[in-house]
Amino acid sequence: MHPNPSFRGQSLAQNLAFARARSFGVLTLGGPDGPLAAHIPFVLNEVGDGFEAHLVRSNPILRVLDAAQPALMVVSGPDGYVSPDWYDVPDQVPTWNYIAVHLRGTLRRLPQTDLEPHSRALSAQFEARLAPKPAWTQDKMQAETLAKMQRMIVPVAFDIREVTGTWKLNQNKPDAVRQAASAQVATGMGQELAQLAALMASPPEDQGT
Repeated sequence: MHPNPSFRGQSLAQNLAFARARSFGVLTLGGPDGPLAAHIPFVLNEVGDGFEAHLVRSNPILRVLDAAQPALMVVSGPDGYVSPDWYDVPDQVPTWNYIAVHLRGTLRRLPQTDLEPHSRALSAQFEARLAPKPAWTQDKMQAETLAKMQRMIVPVAFDIREVTGTWKLNQNKPDAVRQAASAQVATGMGQELAQLAALMASPPEDQGT
């Protein structure tokens, strides 16, 4: 994560809220032949001290989970290139703005009996965001088909011990300079540029949140 304290001012609650809103990230941990990674959705619990997820049974991560392992979940948000020309002041350099939250802790395998409630909770949290569309549930599937698919995945739990976040939005620049760049960033390259531009224009810490 970027060490500049200007980008590290968000509270634990803000970082957890961001991770909960995304509910998708890159799970990483060490393997016998080097780092392992999986791109997976997850369900963060209400307290914010852990989440549940699942992995396909053939995922190499499961081969090292005979015992709980230290792991990192990287949750990324909007990001984009910032051209020095957009600042309207001299002697600037290019940069890349972004939001990322890191959840560090311990990954452990769950009993297969935990898969049913986990998978229902996972789909429910995303289906709820599609309202007023009627929510999809597992009950719409044939029992045999569902059972076959569930045999292919394994539930896991992640116990969170540390939450850190970087919200790199040009907070280290004067307001006018940051605003000038925010007005242009959506014309550039990156992901979710409109959201990034809005956050640059009014960083969360400026709003007292």
